[in-house]
Amino acid sequence: MNASVLEALSLAPKVAAAPPAAVHIEATGVSKQYGAKGVLALDQVSLSVREGEFLSILGPSGCGKSTLLRCVAGLERPTGGEIRVHGEPVRKPPANMGVVFQRDVLLEWRSILDNMFLQVDFRGEPRGRYMERAHELLDLFGLKGFEKAFPAQLSGGMRQRAAICRALLANPDLLLMDEPFGALDALTRDQMNLELQKIWSASRRTILFVTHSIGEAVFLSDRVVVMSPRPGRIAMTLTIDLPRPRRMMVREMPEFALYCGQIRALFGDMGLLKDE
Repeated sequence: MNASVLEALSLAPKVAAAPPAAVHIEATGVSKQYGAKGVLALDQVSLSVREGEFLSILGPSGCGKSTLLRCVAGLERPTGGEIRVHGEPVRKPPANMGVVFQRDVLLEWRSILDNMFLQVDFRGEPRGRYMERAHELLDLFGLKGFEKAFPAQLSGGMRQRAAICRALLANPDLLLMDEPFGALDALTRDQMNLELQKIWSASRRTILFVTHSIGEAVFLSDRVVVMSPRPGRIAMTLTIDLPRPRRMMVREMPEFALYCGQIRALFGDMGLLKDE
């Protein structure tokens, strides 16, 4: 770098760093045991998720990933510790939250549009309040023209898009996703990753994302939390410093391979991967 450039940099006005985002989810010493002498699914898990962060929880089957997500959602109660959302203890499903499960859980007798309005109908709210947004989401996720179709008439990828539309209809500031793309083929899964990234980039809502896929976690996330085999504990938290928006070609970058390699090495140390 030449002297003139250095001088220009030294004379440039200093830009104050943006203040850190507020904590959206705070889990402190969370444990979950099923039955008095049953399975210990989670053991002393502590985790902070900031507003607007995309955080993935990664780990082997049975490590408590989904259990932790359900506790955050208020669908299960921890047997130890506490979870707070926006500073409030979670005793029931928090307000302004959307959930997407591994299976789309669409009601087969309702059209795609009717499925999207399931929670609205349940709360007794007028559909008209959300109709414009419903059509915007259907258009965004490539479902325009399928409003009156039934789930059985859609592919697996289209059904999962509809489930995400349903979760986003009320514009929640927190989105919980439990392996939402696990049942999809590789090509559809990649496309869904790109669409989810686009949605997150536009809204910067907080996303807590559970996955088995190392590559998916690294591609999507600001941070990846890696959990140990049962009882689930946090074994590593990895900050992903890759430029956004991320295209599929980022997976060819050596930095991407390095992140994935760190996670695989940890799984190897846990005895989950044996490359012999």
